[in-house]
Amino acid sequence: MITGVHSVVFARDAEKARGFFRDVLGLQSVDAGGGWLIFALPPAELACHPADGGPPRHELFLMCDDIAKTLAELRARDVECVGAVDDLGWGLLARIEVPGFGPLGLYEPRHASPLRGLRAT
Repeated sequence: MITGVHSVVFARDAEKARGFFRDVLGLQSVDAGGGWLIFALPPAELACHPADGGPPRHELFLMCDDIAKTLAELRARDVECVGAVDDLGWGLLARIEVPGFGPLGLYEPRHASPLRGLRAT
C-alpha cells in the first residue's frame, strides 16, 4: 500500500539547500522539471509520539550510525555543527547548518530500529 515517504523542506534559498543535499551529502536526484530536484533518501523509519497537549507536529532528522565520525566527515566538507551534541538517552542529537535552509537534525539512535538489518555497516 505505502511505497515510500516524500518529505519536503521549505528553504529561504532553495538553490543553496539543493546544492548542499546534492554536493555535500551526495544524494542522488532527478529533475522533476525546471530545476526542482527530488532527492533519493536512504531507508526511513517513522515514530509516532504523543503531542502531550501541544499541537500535532512533525520533525525531520537525518540518521547515522556514528555521530562523531559523521560530524567529522561533514566538518571536513565545511559543514557547520550548530551547538553541541546532546545525549538524550535514546540517542545522540546534533544539528547541522544547511545553507539556505537552517539547522537540520542529525541523529544517532540507540533504540531498536527496523532498519538495522537493512543498512550495510
